Amino acid sequence: MNLRRAAGRPLVIGHRGAAAREAENTLPALAAGVAAGADLVEFDVGPDLRLAHSARERPAADLSLDEALAYLSSHDVGVHLDAKQPGYEQELVDAVRRHGLEGRTVVSTAFAQTTRRLEELAPRLPRAIGYPRDRFGVARIHWPRTLTRAGAAVTAQAMPLRLPLLLRRARANVLSLHHTLCSRSAVATSHHFGAPVLAWTVNDEASVRRLAEIGVDGIVSDDPEMARRVLATLDRP
Repeated sequence: MNLRRAAGRPLVIGHRGAAAREAENTLPALAAGVAAGADLVEFDVGPDLRLAHSARERPAADLSLDEALAYLSSHDVGVHLDAKQPGYEQELVDAVRRHGLEGRTVVSTAFAQTTRRLEELAPRLPRAIGYPRDRFGVARIHWPRTLTRAGAAVTAQAMPLRLPLLLRRARANVLSLHHTLCSRSAVATSHHFGAPVLAWTVNDEASVRRLAEIGVDGIVSDDPEMARRVLATLDRP
């Protein structure tokens, strides 16, 4: 799978299916992501091979990895699988291959040991290292904007210097970066090392426009329909 942006718009990736439309990590959410025209549909997978962000956040109508892949394999859409813990890489690769999806799947994780293991098991499979790792669900807390902007600005300034080590240590060939840490310089640095940049999780129109302008390769959104609509306006002369 080629995730690198060419002359056109960034790829649109439905986050946890389309979490703004349906309960995340469920079959209806995956279907909503497909219906919205997402280029890829992303979902979380735990060590038990069920779709969930964590054991505490399992959907009432939970879904197995095989069920999710079987559904997505019947649609013309890419698969973005996010491994929430290390240690079950072989099972993930086996499932992707079982459904014939190796050519249109990217696996992301916040754990460098997982990307290194994936390189051994499936060297042709795109593997994204995620940064930062949200261990305690902080991203779900609505902090005051002034506080989050100040913290993100400091970290964002250092990202171009951190990225080479992050990519080398993880042996990753894709970067999955929180959207507040994406800058033109960070994107250029990642591209210099051959790694496309996927920005997460982007749910407002202004951020979609900014990220498209600085050259990210993919935009992960709870509302892929909104992201596509905004990007379509940027394509117009």
